[in-house]
Amino acid sequence: MVGSPHEALHRIFQKDPTLLTQALQRVLHVPFPEPREIAAMNVDLTELEPIERRVDTLMRAETDEGTYLLVVESQGKVDDRKRGSWPYYLSYLYEKYRCEPVLIVITQSSTTARWASRPIRFGFRGWHSMTVRPLVLGPDNVPVITDERWAERDLPLAVLSAMTHGRGPQSPAILESLACALRTTDADTAAAFAQFVDSCLTDAQAKQMWRDLMETVQYFWRHPLAEQVREEGREEGREEGRIETSRAMLLRLLEWRRVPVPTVVRERIQACTDLGRLEAWAERAVRAASADELFAGE
Repeated sequence: MVGSPHEALHRIFQKDPTLLTQALQRVLHVPFPEPREIAAMNVDLTELEPIERRVDTLMRAETDEGTYLLVVESQGKVDDRKRGSWPYYLSYLYEKYRCEPVLIVITQSSTTARWASRPIRFGFRGWHSMTVRPLVLGPDNVPVITDERWAERDLPLAVLSAMTHGRGPQSPAILESLACALRTTDADTAAAFAQFVDSCLTDAQAKQMWRDLMETVQYFWRHPLAEQVREEGREEGREEGRIETSRAMLLRLLEWRRVPVPTVVRERIQACTDLGRLEAWAERAVRAASADELFAGE
């Protein structure tokens, strides 16, 4: 389970590796060649000496122009120690794999993005022995996606938009369009994307809004966040509200999957006051071919 914005910001590319090259091409307008194959690699760059070095995410991209190593670093704040570690990562990776390394930094902060985009140069004025130029993804260049149709067409980019703009004034519109777009993908993918977004939302109001949105869609029950939110609801004395939401969610799920709901089934759902049983029915509803399958074994 993703537990922090730092982890989510780079692991989103492990969930959907193609998002990384799309971001380079469409957001940063870098003519990165189209990969034939892209795969995650071991992020441990530790040598035999006891100096531990780890990148956040490392991927190998095979293209018609050659093999590239994509080094993704999630950066929460300005950290001048990176002036030494980032060049080290790139030179070590080239020496080990003999492939061209590319450094991509992702951040939620405009200040950090401006700092990270500055070239790192070693040498004296007029003659630099080494220059490192990170490619930076942040709130100033990742598009703000508030249109539901755009979000549906490019779901991974819409997720990245929510992750980088989650504390801005447009976050409500971004989250609402993304929540609608997630209904168009499979439950496992939607649950994973939902968790990435939740981990990145640092604004309390935006996080609560996202959790409220997640409760009303069918994949919420497959989301690890679900139990946490339900426990919070119980503590706040909102059990009855959770039960009502569960009933509505279950019926919407069956409608969304075009499963006919006879009157007797609808009445049974509406009469149920057992939250655990409603959750079990919702889990079965994800794959049920008929409404009667909700009650299998009961």
